[in-house]
Amino acid sequence: MIRPLLKTVLCCAAISGTAGAALQAQNIYDFNAESINGQTIDFKQYKGKVLLIVNTASKCGFTPQLEDLEALNRQYKDQGLVIIGFPCNQFAKQDPGSNSEIAEFCRLNYGVTFQMMSKIDVNGENEAPIYTFLKANAETDKGKNIKWNFTKFLISRDGSKILRYGSAKKPKNMVKDIEKFLSETE
Repeated sequence: MIRPLLKTVLCCAAISGTAGAALQAQNIYDFNAESINGQTIDFKQYKGKVLLIVNTASKCGFTPQLEDLEALNRQYKDQGLVIIGFPCNQFAKQDPGSNSEIAEFCRLNYGVTFQMMSKIDVNGENEAPIYTFLKANAETDKGKNIKWNFTKFLISRDGSKILRYGSAKKPKNMVKDIEKFLSETE
C-alpha cells in the first residue's frame, strides 16, 4: 500500500512543481531556461528589453518565418529587441531532431543568430513553465493552449504587457507593435 501512495504523491509533486513555478512567477524575468547549447539562460538579463518568444519547428509550413525573425533580429536588436526561439515537436512531429541538429538547421538554412533554446513542450503534462506563464498572462487567448508552431508572444520592456499572435501572423506584420514596445520606456 505504501508504494502506490508514494507514487501518487511524487506524481502530484511533479505536476504542481511545473505549474507552481509558473504560478509563483511575477513576471517573465523570474524564469530560467536551457539554451539549445545546454547553457542556463537567466531571463533577468533581458530586463529592459522587448522580447519576442516563438515556438519553432524545422519541418513546418511556417518554418520560413525563421528568416523573417532573423531579419527582425538584425534590424531591431540594437534598439533592444531580443528574439527567443523554443523548438517544439508537439505539432505533427515537425521538429524531431536533436538540439544540435535543430541549431545547425536554423543556422545553415535561415542564418539564425537569435537565441535558440532547448526543445520543449508548450502544452500538456510536460509543458515548460515559461509557456504556462505566457499563456496565462497574454492579453489575447488568455489561458488557451498553443494551437500550432510559430505562435508568438511579444513582451514589453517592463514585462507588463504580453501580446499573443497566431502562427499565420508573419513577423514582418508585427513591426508596428514591436516599434511601439521599443519606443516605450520602463
